[in-house]
Amino acid sequence: MNALNSLMDGFGTALTPVNLLWAALGVLLGTAIGVLPGIGPAMAVALLLPVTYGLDPVAAFIMFAGIYYGAMFGGSTTSILLNTPGESAAVVAAMEGNPMAKAGRGAQALAAAAIGHFAGGMIGTILLVALAPTVADLAVDIGAPDYFAIMVLAFIAVTSVLGSSRIRGLASLLIGLTIGLVGLDQMTGQQRLTFGSLQLADGVDVVIVAVGLFAIGEALWVAAHLRRGSAEPIPVGRPWLGRGDVKRTWKSWLRGPLIGFPFGAIPAGGAEIPTFLSYVTEKRLSKHKDEWGKGAIEGVAGPESAASASAAGTLVSMLTLGLPTTAVAAVMLAAFQQYGIQPGPLLFEREPELVWGLIASLFVGMVLLLALNLPLAPVWAKLLRIPRPYLYAGIMFFAAVGAYAVGGEVIDLVILLVIGLIGFGMRRYGLPVLPAVIGVILGPNAEQQLRRALQISDGSVSGLVNTPFSVTVYAVIVLLLAWPLVKRLVGRGRARANA
Repeated sequence: MNALNSLMDGFGTALTPVNLLWAALGVLLGTAIGVLPGIGPAMAVALLLPVTYGLDPVAAFIMFAGIYYGAMFGGSTTSILLNTPGESAAVVAAMEGNPMAKAGRGAQALAAAAIGHFAGGMIGTILLVALAPTVADLAVDIGAPDYFAIMVLAFIAVTSVLGSSRIRGLASLLIGLTIGLVGLDQMTGQQRLTFGSLQLADGVDVVIVAVGLFAIGEALWVAAHLRRGSAEPIPVGRPWLGRGDVKRTWKSWLRGPLIGFPFGAIPAGGAEIPTFLSYVTEKRLSKHKDEWGKGAIEGVAGPESAASASAAGTLVSMLTLGLPTTAVAAVMLAAFQQYGIQPGPLLFEREPELVWGLIASLFVGMVLLLALNLPLAPVWAKLLRIPRPYLYAGIMFFAAVGAYAVGGEVIDLVILLVIGLIGFGMRRYGLPVLPAVIGVILGPNAEQQLRRALQISDGSVSGLVNTPFSVTVYAVIVLLLAWPLVKRLVGRGRARANA
């Protein structure tokens, strides 16, 4: 009841005309910036940080929250329509959203994503209000073996359900893990796969990898086949969700937050893992398995809902522990410190107006985001009516701009082209792209957690399975690997019995 009363006070703060204006401005800026490949929510907040020096802290953080959610949705827009993720959390949206767009259902994919963001954000923020102390306690208790087990689960999950075979999925994952090794070893400082280049010492940014594999690889693939087919514009289709679409997606919208929120609250990769796991879950539960890879709407609705709920979960650890679990949270933590405020257990007591105004503004921002983007879905989808040669030339241009914006180095453009050629080769030989991206995102973090767990146990492998949580996760991994074999044996047994 105390939390509810505080939330009502927060709405009183967030719904003042000035703060409402800042929330709307944040949502608009976030969506516009999220559409640009390479300039994700973290960079957007970082770029606007100096602009807020003269603002009231409450207004500044309300605008930051709007930018965060708006940029996440903007990233999924280009991911769906152009196969160009605006940021890493939008990578999964391309898997089913882009085939939907190519089939003339881009507006439906965008609508499913917009409602998914709204549902996930609302449920996630409600959980933030109700469960923040509990989730914070759980996050403190989870150690290196548990983080490593979670990441192994993510690796196994995406390689086992994507592509035409597990071998191809594993090969794609190994490509991603290899790219993730580039740079300095964080523990020893030794160079790995840098070939003596100082520019590669910081590693390859995940946004460059995602944009290269998805956008450049797709553009080269289309260019290679453009002579063989017509270059007709892609139809937009009817701009609303039908009854059948809603029937297929409403459960996905509700399942996404159950996966996204807990992962957002722990430092295990931000929104990337829950979106991948949501995709895997929806594919397992789907009654339309023949549509997956060709445009299954559940593959857009579930992951986008999970990503939005994960953003709410991120704020749990940041506000209650001062622990940033994503790049955006780290930038927001710097913003707190800029105002002389230290997030932690006492923040709710010392700055109640700021905290509850920020949480209430999340609800307001979700409504503004839905009101803004649901009517605009058909407008965004009309991008697909541009003839493909011009469309993909534009994609190449914005991909190059986004890659250059990441570090401001010419070598980033060279890396983008090289990774784009790798993406083209992966399409040529039937390798799924997503395992490679998750390998780049989670590979370095998984290596760090593995080495920490082994250091704690003095090099004993038993240190990886010395907690109930890690044992449970590994049991799930064994079931995931064994299930196809068990299913095959049961099928053979039934066939013999029938014979």
